[in-house]
Amino acid sequence: MSDRAEPLQTQPLTIRMHADDNVAIVANDGGLPAGTVLSDGLVLKDRVPQGHKVALVELPRGQAVLRYGVPIGYALEDIAAGRWVNERLLDMPGARGLEDLPIATAKAAPLPPLEGYTFEGYRNPDGSVGTRNILAITQTVQCVAGVTEFAVQRIKAELLPRFPNVDDVVALEHGYGCGVAIDVPDAIVPIRTLRNISLNPNFGGEVMMVSLGCEKLQPERLMPPGSLPVVGQEGGKPSVVCLQDDSHTGFMSMVESIMRQAETHLKRLNARRRETVPASELVVGVQCGGSDAFSGVTANPAVGFCTDLLVRAGASVMFSEVTEVRDGIAQLTARATTPEVAQAMIREMAWYDAYLKRGGADRSANTTPGNKKGGLSNIVEKAMGSIVKSGSAPISGVLSPGEKLKTRGLTYAATPASDFICGTLQLAAGMNLHVFTTGRGTPYGLAAVPVIKVATRSDLARRWHDLMDVNAGTIAEGSASIEEVGWELFRFMLDVASGRKKTWAEQWKLHNQLVLFNPAPVT
Repeated sequence: MSDRAEPLQTQPLTIRMHADDNVAIVANDGGLPAGTVLSDGLVLKDRVPQGHKVALVELPRGQAVLRYGVPIGYALEDIAAGRWVNERLLDMPGARGLEDLPIATAKAAPLPPLEGYTFEGYRNPDGSVGTRNILAITQTVQCVAGVTEFAVQRIKAELLPRFPNVDDVVALEHGYGCGVAIDVPDAIVPIRTLRNISLNPNFGGEVMMVSLGCEKLQPERLMPPGSLPVVGQEGGKPSVVCLQDDSHTGFMSMVESIMRQAETHLKRLNARRRETVPASELVVGVQCGGSDAFSGVTANPAVGFCTDLLVRAGASVMFSEVTEVRDGIAQLTARATTPEVAQAMIREMAWYDAYLKRGGADRSANTTPGNKKGGLSNIVEKAMGSIVKSGSAPISGVLSPGEKLKTRGLTYAATPASDFICGTLQLAAGMNLHVFTTGRGTPYGLAAVPVIKVATRSDLARRWHDLMDVNAGTIAEGSASIEEVGWELFRFMLDVASGRKKTWAEQWKLHNQLVLFNPAPVT
């Protein structure tokens, strides 16, 4: 970084990520006009928007354009020093092959343990820990969503005030359950996703289900015998309200049946109390959305530092988004703890490559208009900034979509990059706290877990002051370091996990619906 001493608005500020880079991004709010003289004497030939790249040297046609020390594209024409380098001037590199990758070769020194940090959580019968105490109502099929939502509103108004230790009641609404090819191999993905979400630690082992009756995803298929690992409920079975049961006469009969079952679960949940538990009980999902060129400069590196703190404390951290790490696969396989973990990552990448090919798409479909407006020219550049959320810890596990977390430490959970699908799959894996970085801004939230929003830019943090929880833009300004923001995030996470603080998304009750990943056919 350069020119860090004064505020962004008083002098030109550019950020170069690696000594080999031949471009830098403009950090000033509002960008810089043509004719601006940078600290090294380079004169801008174009107006360069904030977050966008400027050529530091002459770039002949065909020359590799380097950011993060890697080629993010090749010049489609001669580019003069001082010009604005955007996606229209770049030819994107091809995808890295999945052969001859480094396998578990990065043998870094073990991270020193981080001891003594705790939070106040809800211990579950299966040993997991919740950060919230929520009654979740699982739905086997979209058909019951309207009835369930009507009942949930009555439960919140009439029952929930009697159970002050219960934080909320949420309906696990989704678009699956019928009209699908439910016996094909890939159908296991949405089924196990919904099953494992129902067992999220924040739900206390209380599994309540609403079924229509005629759907393909029958309750016993969703929750077969032995799928409940807890003994909180009678017989270890979910309680089921079936709307097509002969006992129901009219709409209100269905609603009242749901309310009666909910009251039974609320009584048990209300008996739970927070207790002091080690920070190792955190299960954190990290994700980014509405990314910009600052994502890989400020917020994601700070999250990566925090990820290392969590791993040092014995906690579990998941990073995801296949298309946003695909171009850095060599970095990831090298960090695997074992060859088996590396091969599992390769397997997930190959599966997703084939999935995209079937749909006539490739990894380049990932980047959005907002990404490009924020300075990210293509998926290669985006991926380099996305991976840093994972920090530097060894990767000890890999999850296929919808699977439940198996190991502590750092895990790669293979998911699509869609914010809503990724968050849904991380919920299924068992996360009890979510960290979400954004540069363009998004009001994303989840009802099941607290979502901590980290802004990449101070301008966003100022404008969205009551939506962003942590401002990592101070890193670009030079008023805070990556380490300082990482520690700020770590301490804030402990407060949020303990219920001492609420995230803005919680305060405003900003909740996106669950979106199940269904790669199987729809009939």
